[in-house]
Amino acid sequence: MPKLMFALLLASASLACPPAAHAQQTPPASAPQIVELYTREDAQAVLDARIIALKTVIGLSPEQAALWEPVETTIRTITKDAAARKAERAKMPAPKDFVELMERTADAEAQRAQELKTLAAALKPLIASLSEEQKRRIPTFLGLRENSSGLPQPTAELWLFEEEQ
Repeated sequence: MPKLMFALLLASASLACPPAAHAQQTPPASAPQIVELYTREDAQAVLDARIIALKTVIGLSPEQAALWEPVETTIRTITKDAAARKAERAKMPAPKDFVELMERTADAEAQRAQELKTLAAALKPLIASLSEEQKRRIPTFLGLRENSSGLPQPTAELWLFEEEQ
């Protein structure tokens, strides 16, 4: 009887524990393929949705809608240029030192500042036609915020420039 118990115990243990050869898996011969999770097409779809949403948030009348095209064109140009700057930066060698990094940062800020001025100029005719309620909705939607300390908001925080990050 003890031999039978021992045989049953051994059989059940072998069924419960897989053989060592099965427990150890050999890694794949090649590295896994990197999958880009956010494609250029995704970025375009997000931009399209934001532009539609901005128009919806503002609630343009037919007369105001006629003034929208230069604003949308400017927004699309800004986001396209921001993505191009990011691609250019990716090709550049690392900065030699912190001074070169500061210069690159200043150049990027200057470019974003110019683009914001271009957007402001495109917005002026439209803004002149909007009600106070419509005007109040735009800054928050664009990501603009007031700073209680009086410091300017970093331009890189605006969604217009997120493709540059």
